Amino acid sequence: MKRFLLLLLFFLVTLNRADAADPKTLVVIAGKPSHPPRMHEFNAGVQLLARCLKDRTELDLRISLNGWPKDEAVFEGADAVVFYMDGGPRHEAVQENGRRLNMIDEWADQGVGLGFMHYGVEVVPEQAGRQFLKWIGGHYEHMHSCNPIWSPRFDFFPKHPITRGVKPFSVKDEWYFNMRFVKNITGNKKDIVDDLHFTPILVGTPDEMVRNGPYVYPRGPYPHIQANKGRAEAMMWAVERANHGRGFGFTGGHFHDNWKNDNFRKTILNAFLWISGVKVPRTGVASEVSSTDINLNLDPKPGR
Repeated sequence: MKRFLLLLLFFLVTLNRADAADPKTLVVIAGKPSHPPRMHEFNAGVQLLARCLKDRTELDLRISLNGWPKDEAVFEGADAVVFYMDGGPRHEAVQENGRRLNMIDEWADQGVGLGFMHYGVEVVPEQAGRQFLKWIGGHYEHMHSCNPIWSPRFDFFPKHPITRGVKPFSVKDEWYFNMRFVKNITGNKKDIVDDLHFTPILVGTPDEMVRNGPYVYPRGPYPHIQANKGRAEAMMWAVERANHGRGFGFTGGHFHDNWKNDNFRKTILNAFLWISGVKVPRTGVASEVSSTDINLNLDPKPGR
């Protein structure tokens, strides 16, 4: 009996050491500067989030600033890759005549986690719509989705590792909604579509004024948006693919100062761990951000 206990103890210690020596690798790519100061501060935002995770020994976090990395060796052994950047027809993922798209698609086939944040969730359907539906279950589509600046309330959360420790919150941001989801599901409830397990993470209900879209681009109203009056909308969602690869889409992240909100920030920090295959703590990832922290690494922009 004593020998058995010693062997068991040895096994557990060895297992713990192996886990500690083999952290999961997450690559986060920050886009190039765009928009006025304190908006689309991708470089500052990524570096801020990286500092919040600096003590997570189970995560090897690598960051690439100012767009697609010049040295693609950063991707070697990656368990997950997150894109926080501008999107649309010049999305970093669609450059080089499809080479990058093919590379990311190979990652997805290998079970690598993929996350896209804010403008990074928008692609031209003909360029990468099929891939985004496969990778993360949805994307922003011009003239189908809309991009109002508003303050949704997130009062209820599904049981999911990303929502651990997240309390109800509301922040003013450019929260996109009416996303183009796989098989045109509404995206506001859990679903399984073609072996893709879909979970809405942040869901809120736009009021009539928001749906009328006086400050979306192009200016509203859009009849198809108004037609869904009263419908709850997903502004962050997570998926698990058939090969156990994970993905998420997050439409917030326009205003840099929102990273000061503990629950806004915790949601993304949790997502970074989850998408990488790291166990999310029961109460979520704890972090603190000061006024000094939020002002670090801001991009040089006109007017600053």
